[in-house]
Amino acid sequence: MVTKMHGGAQKVVYKIDCTNGFSCVLYVWDITMNYFQQEIAGQNTNAQSYGSEQFEINNRYLLEHSIRTPALYDMNKDRNPYDFDYALVEYVAGQAAEAYFSHSDSRVKDTIFQRLGDMITGMHAGESEIYGKPDQTEHDTGQCHLIQLQNAIIQLTYASEYIDVIRRNQGKLLDMLYKLESRVEPRRRYGYIHGELGPNHVLVTDQLEPCLIDIEGAGFYDIEHEHSFMEFRFGDFYRFLKNDNLDVNRKLFYQYHHHLSLISAGLKLAQRGYPDQQTAKGISDYHTRRALQFIES
Repeated sequence: MVTKMHGGAQKVVYKIDCTNGFSCVLYVWDITMNYFQQEIAGQNTNAQSYGSEQFEINNRYLLEHSIRTPALYDMNKDRNPYDFDYALVEYVAGQAAEAYFSHSDSRVKDTIFQRLGDMITGMHAGESEIYGKPDQTEHDTGQCHLIQLQNAIIQLTYASEYIDVIRRNQGKLLDMLYKLESRVEPRRRYGYIHGELGPNHVLVTDQLEPCLIDIEGAGFYDIEHEHSFMEFRFGDFYRFLKNDNLDVNRKLFYQYHHHLSLISAGLKLAQRGYPDQQTAKGISDYHTRRALQFIES
């Protein structure tokens, strides 16, 4: 039996239950089913977090470093007979970490998020002098945060076309972006990050062990990028994940970038027929409010 699962915005996911009791998951990277196919075609930051090669590279790295993620059973990139890549991966029984936010047993919650915090600390401890994928060998002379600077400008421009309050404040929002970026000092050491580590991208097994999914966007980068994202995605539970040795200015810049980027992301999901329209609108509205708080304070 084949059942479609919630696969997010960039790939289609199915659970396969075989007659002998074995279960696995099918990942399908069909660009026509991707809600950000226009951005991927334009080779912007979305292209760095999409595709079978990205998954394969990061899956290998995570498992080699004892970071729990579903095992890869088989990968097909021949584009024959289908014109898309697909993979069979391990089925991990469990719930997303966000399901435990309201769990009645505080000991269960403490166990899960402490284990996740330990996992993230270990993952971020992997270091490289080169930012990008684990197999990357070429040095880029630029600073990685400038990628986010350019992306924020693009997303702010897009959002200003559709959201009145963003259009009215576009100049102030842009000034704040440059102000925060000007405080970021050069760096040449990067940690390994997931790239979009929200509680929906952490499965919790029946043994209360965290398991990372949707790993295509992982790679070596500023760990402040990850922490600034996790802080608003995990809310009160971020206290289990926090790192007291971060660059404060870099983290603040990335936080602001996330808000600008996610205004546009939520807007695009809503415009492009994402099934959960309420969630898409909620993303855009929430990050609009958060971005405006930066220029009001």
